[in-house]
Amino acid sequence: MSKRVILAYSGGLDTSVIVRWLAEKGYEVITYTADVGQGEELEEIPQKAKASGAVEAIVEDLKEEFAKEYCLPTLRALALYEGKYPLTASLSRPLIAKKLVEYAQKFGADFVAHGSTGKGNDQVRFELSVWALNPDLEVLAPVREWEFKSREEEVEYALRFNIPVKVTKEKPYSIDKNLWGISIECGPLEDPWTEPPEDAFEWTVSPEKAPEEAEYVEIYFKEGTPIAINEKEYAKLHELILDLNKIAGRHGVGRIDMVENRLVGIKSREIYEAPAATLLYEAYRDLLSLTLDRYTFHYFLSHIPHHYAKLVYEGLWFSPLREALDGFTEKIAEFVDGTVRLKLYKGRAWVVGRKSERSLYVEDLATYSEKDAFDHRAGAQFTKIFGLPLKILGRVRRK
Repeated sequence: MSKRVILAYSGGLDTSVIVRWLAEKGYEVITYTADVGQGEELEEIPQKAKASGAVEAIVEDLKEEFAKEYCLPTLRALALYEGKYPLTASLSRPLIAKKLVEYAQKFGADFVAHGSTGKGNDQVRFELSVWALNPDLEVLAPVREWEFKSREEEVEYALRFNIPVKVTKEKPYSIDKNLWGISIECGPLEDPWTEPPEDAFEWTVSPEKAPEEAEYVEIYFKEGTPIAINEKEYAKLHELILDLNKIAGRHGVGRIDMVENRLVGIKSREIYEAPAATLLYEAYRDLLSLTLDRYTFHYFLSHIPHHYAKLVYEGLWFSPLREALDGFTEKIAEFVDGTVRLKLYKGRAWVVGRKSERSLYVEDLATYSEKDAFDHRAGAQFTKIFGLPLKILGRVRRK
């Protein structure tokens, strides 16, 4: 009797080869593909999976769940790994792992499988998430075990067995897409000195070829959730994100080129495209600065973004700490109402205006005009008290 395994299947090179490889090892392979906004490729997924050797292929639309339950909490935490990466691929892994566990139970499978390498981050994200939800499942990772030494060898194997894949020796990129962004690696990108070739990018135009005129975009938030762009309201968050990707992408906004520290201890050069996330992060942070009191804002910036990003990056989505941090950011989100106006031009996006009924900005106190209502004499007393510790320290140092 064959062994049944639920494989997280993207339809790319690795997972397509894995289907055939597992079948040759005696496994009955059921592929699972989550539609998290990667696009038109999913139409051909079932046929491709079965052509590779799968006995059944499941495709499930998770775009809105992904947007509301994974992207939005991470946005509210302003989580950027090492200050740059908006956790595009990292976010989809716990959701996919949750579904692998659910379908393993449904089909009576004792195994789930993924296509991560032994030096990749995703192996940790998939396996920790699976074990957090069902510690009795066994996780298979063929890429850590098989005989192939390079992606070129995988391409040759795929061609030999008529496995349909798009990757060629001329364009050997490893690409992972969802509505929050694209991760791109391998090929010429492995040299951190090499400028990324334009054929590596899919969603963003080269800044040099972006429109000559700037575009203004207004994003409206209601209790920490973006709900409108330029007065167009959206019933579904994922549709707003997809439209923002197009708007920012045509101006070359959202390209990220970084050397990051992987979990296994090595450094890796990574390329990301995250147009919508880039705009939303800029807008959300700016609206926070307008509506949060100083103490909460400073505490938030000092403690939440870095720690939240590490939890997501390191595969700890289903941890009590992440859930507790969500409680904090959800409370703060209650104050994030208002509109942010951004200017997009030649690869850049920056905030040029913000307004909110919850604004703590008081013009009569901030102005230097004749409307100035600030008590400057009180400022002198405040400065004396605030500076007292340094004044005492100065006296001691002069002795």
